[in-house]
Amino acid sequence: MRIRVVDAFTDRPFGGNPAGVVVLDGDAFPDPAWMQLVAAEVNHSETAFLHPLPAGAEADDALRWFTPAVEVALCGHATLATAHVLHATGATAGTVRFATRSGVLTATAGDSDWHTLDFPTAPLAPMEPPAVLAGLLGAPPVSVHHTGLHTDDLLVELADEAAVRELRPDLAGLAREEHRGVVVTAAAAAPDAGYDFVSRFFGMAAGVAEDPVTGSAHTALAPFWSARLGGRTELTGYQASARGGLVRVRLAGERTHLTGRAVVVIDGELHA
Repeated sequence: MRIRVVDAFTDRPFGGNPAGVVVLDGDAFPDPAWMQLVAAEVNHSETAFLHPLPAGAEADDALRWFTPAVEVALCGHATLATAHVLHATGATAGTVRFATRSGVLTATAGDSDWHTLDFPTAPLAPMEPPAVLAGLLGAPPVSVHHTGLHTDDLLVELADEAAVRELRPDLAGLAREEHRGVVVTAAAAAPDAGYDFVSRFFGMAAGVAEDPVTGSAHTALAPFWSARLGGRTELTGYQASARGGLVRVRLAGERTHLTGRAVVVIDGELHA
């Protein structure tokens, strides 16, 4: 069967976030243990597996995502990568619907390889910072929110963009925390930066040290920054990892739209 590596939330190879995409030959998922082994072999933040659903089903395809260590309930960049593969190969056109653990998600193709994902908005809940958090991050939080069950992250606001970019957290310590990951964020330092806020994502508990560009985190970042930037519903985030990537977000109540581009960098056969 075909396996591809797709760089998502970028328009150039070796940028954004790489994801494995496996289009399964059959009409059902194989043993999850096998999918986990494939994801570990690919060794990117997530590998997506999908198979077609019969006519009349609630969606066009069933979709699951695995990190090198665990299955996750929601993943943005691997969904964008999957939609890009389906459209690039002519398997679908327009909007494709995916049945997932987080409900039916859609991806709509636009001009110049842009794709817009329709995801559930994270229900942010303010909380007291865990006592150990500042020490693990190496920077004091301004505020902390929990992002809900779909993502189960801590969203941590830091003082400024420089604090986010310069952060060198204790990754081993973060791996002992009970949440999927930690999103750190701050407002853009310059009004003409081309983005409204910056972020980074550390997902040691899910087997991901630092994720290059995390689409699912932007379902929390969108309402967080909308509330702080005058209620604006259309924003752009820059994830300041080593690879980096831009995510356009549009807040639509209980749904968040994530828009980005993608490029295939490897296309091959899976023989295992």
